[in-house]
Amino acid sequence: MSTYTAPPTPSTESAATTAEAPDLDAQLASFTGTVGDVRVADAKMSMTDVDVHYGTAQAIHGVSLDLGKNEVMAMIGPSGCGKSTFLRCLNRMNDTIEICNVSGSLTLDGEDIYDRSQDVVLLRARVGIVFQKPNPFPKTIYDNVAYGPRIHGLASSKSTLDDIVEQSLRRASLWEEVKDRLDKPGTGLSGGQQQRLCIARTIAVSPEVILMDEPCSALDPIATAKIEELIDELGKNYTIAIVTHSMQQAARVSDRTAYFHLGRLVEVGVTNDIFTNPTHQLTENYITGRFG
Repeated sequence: MSTYTAPPTPSTESAATTAEAPDLDAQLASFTGTVGDVRVADAKMSMTDVDVHYGTAQAIHGVSLDLGKNEVMAMIGPSGCGKSTFLRCLNRMNDTIEICNVSGSLTLDGEDIYDRSQDVVLLRARVGIVFQKPNPFPKTIYDNVAYGPRIHGLASSKSTLDDIVEQSLRRASLWEEVKDRLDKPGTGLSGGQQQRLCIARTIAVSPEVILMDEPCSALDPIATAKIEELIDELGKNYTIAIVTHSMQQAARVSDRTAYFHLGRLVEVGVTNDIFTNPTHQLTENYITGRFG
C-alpha cells in the first residue's frame, strides 16, 4: 500500500489567476488515449470502451479499465469529470436514471453485467456501493445489517443471522461501539459511525467488489481516518474502487489510481507513480494544483 502523501492543493483562486494556467482545451484536443496499462493480470472486473450518455449529452468517452482482485483503485479528477458516473456503471446504479444509456463491455469474473439475463438485485449484492452521504435505513442498528442477509436468504436461523451481524460490524470496526445498543436506531449514530454502519450493511451480503463514492466527504478528520483504516483492512479481501476528491486520501489508501478528465480516462498507474511522476500533462497539472 502506498505511503506517499500528496502535496496540498493550492487554492482555486491562486490556481485560476496564475499567468501560467494550462490551456486545457489544447491539451484535451491532443488526447489520443489513456496513458498507462489499463489491464491487470488478475482482473475482477474488466471494462472496455465504455460510453455513457444522458440523453444526447455524453458523459463518459470510451473508457477501458480493469479492477484487480483484492486491489484498491482510486478514481480522481475535477468535479464533473465523470468518475462517479463511471463508478455507478459498475453495479448498474445508472439503470435508475431513465435517460442514461451505457454501452461497451463491462464484466465481472468474465460475465457481462449488462446481459439481459443478469439479475440486477444479485449483481448489487456482489458489487455493493457506499454513497457519499451515510444513508442508514430507519431501522435499528441490528436490522440495518441484517436486512441484506434476510432478503437474500443467507441466514437459516436467528443464531446464524446474529453471527453475520456481529462479524459484519466487527469487520467495519463498529462492533465495540454499538454491541450494547443494537436495538437502537441506526440514524442515532454519529456521521462516521453511520458510514461504517453502511459499510457493515454492504459487506453483510458477502460482496466481491465494494464501490465507494466519496465516502469521507461529509466526515471530520477523525472519522475519515477510521474509514481509511477500514479501507486498508478490507482491501485484503475485497476489490475496492473509491472515488475521492482528496488526492491525499487517494495516495494513502489505494494501490492504483485512475485520473479522469471531462469524461475521459487520461492516465492510470501505480498510485505512487501517478503522484510522483505522472506521464500526461493533464495529470501533472491536476496533481500540482494548476486546475481542479
